[in-house]
Amino acid sequence: MKYTIIALLSLLSLSACKKKKELPPIQKETPTIPGEASTTHFAEYLGINAFEWDLLQPASPETIDETKFSVIKSFSGIRHYLDWERVEQAEGKYTFSPSHSGGWDYDRMYQRMKESGLDVIIDIKTCPDWLLDTYPADQRDAENVPAPYGLDRLAPASYIIQARVAFQLAARYGSNKNIDPSLVTVNTGIRWAGDQRNVAKTGLGLIKYIECDNERDKWWKGKKAQQTAEEYAANMSAFYDGNKGKLGKNAGVKTADPNMMVVMGGLANADPNFVIKMIEWCRKNRGLKADGSVDLCFDIINYHLYSNDADEHNEVATIGVAPELSIIGKIADDFMAMSKKHANNMPVWVTETGYDIGHSTPQRAIPIGSKNSQVTQADWNLRTALLYARKKIKKCVFYMLDDVDINSTIQYSSSGFMNANAVKRPAADYMLQTKKLIGNYFFSSTLNNDPIVDLYKSDKKEIYVLTIPDQKGRTAKYELNLGDAKQAIIHTLQIGKEEMLAKTVNTINGKLVIDVTETPIFVEKKTDNN
Repeated sequence: MKYTIIALLSLLSLSACKKKKELPPIQKETPTIPGEASTTHFAEYLGINAFEWDLLQPASPETIDETKFSVIKSFSGIRHYLDWERVEQAEGKYTFSPSHSGGWDYDRMYQRMKESGLDVIIDIKTCPDWLLDTYPADQRDAENVPAPYGLDRLAPASYIIQARVAFQLAARYGSNKNIDPSLVTVNTGIRWAGDQRNVAKTGLGLIKYIECDNERDKWWKGKKAQQTAEEYAANMSAFYDGNKGKLGKNAGVKTADPNMMVVMGGLANADPNFVIKMIEWCRKNRGLKADGSVDLCFDIINYHLYSNDADEHNEVATIGVAPELSIIGKIADDFMAMSKKHANNMPVWVTETGYDIGHSTPQRAIPIGSKNSQVTQADWNLRTALLYARKKIKKCVFYMLDDVDINSTIQYSSSGFMNANAVKRPAADYMLQTKKLIGNYFFSSTLNNDPIVDLYKSDKKEIYVLTIPDQKGRTAKYELNLGDAKQAIIHTLQIGKEEMLAKTVNTINGKLVIDVTETPIFVEKKTDNN
């Protein structure tokens, strides 16, 4: 198929007289970028980070908050920030339904997510108070390394208590029902008369993914919290399978449920070399599998990255940048190449990214023309998801459902997808509308680079996604060749709506000229079935 692009030129005015608009020559078709089509549904790029209070009512923590849950349904699933103490308030005493730290009913929360067709990644993070008590008083921080103070951080056995809570979570919420019941334990005590008792359960089949902590390379917290790649690999070896079973029958995710996928904690510094060092630790300490591959202690590579101008200012961000103009595409390529070379094409995820809407944070989306920062946030977040689909990253999860403080000048403090009254922002509108339209489609190929023209397919159905990769209100006209199609449906994103605006138009000999802007537009090839 042939594609042409016609750039729009602004009308120039001189002494109140308008000059005639001159169009440049039509550019030649940009060839299809080679590569295999994706096997990942686009919905996988529309995840959101959230806490339990984003789904359950704080005043009644066993009850779903239906108002907030209606916003959650805009996404394909959540990455649940689960503080370790919530399920193990005292060492060895596990509570889930209800939790004895906050009263949260995780059984109900995860069950509702599954019933709604939404995935959950449990990210078990932070240290409980009883673990922090092993540290000197002036070194206690919830984000400390998850091992008692003074133990050898290069020894997997130092992380056995975290490996045990991982076992209990996987045993309860995973898919394996054939677990020795003597290994599964809950605290059956009650907090007050009439309180609901916890009951030991196995194989509930509610969770497929569990993540080992969060940003363990956190250099800004100092040595009490930062782990080297080798230390984190030792930590993950315990978490993964109890260091190949050496830590006992009740330690490690895979010990409880071999089918549950273990995600490495998202790296704060998106450096593939950190993962390479972890792989080398595994080679030396876990050995090789029967097929000659390294016996790794994670199933999914994971990093965090936000689009901004840090690479232009000595790694200090001053403002958010449109995804295509930032380094996130190159970093994605680097991680994919590393996975292919060193990790047998292990899936790569990005589980934190996004933009603030606050006026002064160094991660803010900017107003562009008539668009305020909330609309730009919506544009850039959706374009980030489209970029990662293009790069064959397997999952993208945005930070996060609600703001920390919309008035703060600190980065990531106003990245929310809803306002304080739980009303969706345009970013959530765009996610929901796109999920409904192409959530079950697969990225097929990129047909043009500027404007970007991506082709998505689902069986015999085709939808083209077009956008300008810029941040100055630029527009263009693009002639799309739809073959023998006599009609097409143009889908346009709408603020405050559940669905995109759909308009059926006629083609001219199978061709259609599309007005393309910095907000993605979707063109569906009309067939007898749609």
